[in-house]
Amino acid sequence: MRESACAFAETTRVLRTLSFISAMVSSVMETSAITLHPAIAPEDQARAEFYAVLARLYAMAPDAPILASIGASEPWADDGARPLASSWNALILASRAMDAEAADQEYTDLFIGVGRSEVDLHASHWIVEATAERPLVGVRADLARLGLGRQTGSTLYEDHLAALCETMRVLVAGAGDRPPAAPATQRAFFERRIAPWVFDCCTAIQQSSVANYYRRVAQLTSAFLAVERDSLAID
Repeated sequence: MRESACAFAETTRVLRTLSFISAMVSSVMETSAITLHPAIAPEDQARAEFYAVLARLYAMAPDAPILASIGASEPWADDGARPLASSWNALILASRAMDAEAADQEYTDLFIGVGRSEVDLHASHWIVEATAERPLVGVRADLARLGLGRQTGSTLYEDHLAALCETMRVLVAGAGDRPPAAPATQRAFFERRIAPWVFDCCTAIQQSSVANYYRRVAQLTSAFLAVERDSLAID
């Protein structure tokens, strides 16, 4: 990939400090434990780890160990011209300052709510055109073709942002004996199931008066997925 190959190569060193988070990601997909394929390039390993972190942060509020791990990570050199570096550094600082109980309450207020959430993390909420394929049905069909599916007992629907990030992690890095998917497969899933709505969702999080820590998470999400969108488009 291209800020992609240079940025992701740099992230490999930084995100190794977060590798234990991979094992803590909520089991939103059938292949839930992170096992990075040994043959993948460093930039793809970094991509997979980014997706793992985002999947965990959107699946549930960060607990104290995750906040501590992100907060202890090494900041990137930032000249102000690279949104991904700036947003990663901002999340590090936010994680150092954030209390786990406050993070849990913020997650509840933002994404669960009482009766209705402040911001909905499901593709089905954002893609509402009358002629569009129902997102949840489409995601399930894609997962079936890919040999993936929701784990029994999971409370997250397949079109939830956490589940979609976990799917991309598996496609990028593989899992267990499953090899990484071809770039064309990664691109097709990203363009069909994530790109059409995720940036609007991130904007809504950033504009919400409820968001504090998750404003930084949304900024990182938007910056990272913009790099993904541009990189996948030219591969």
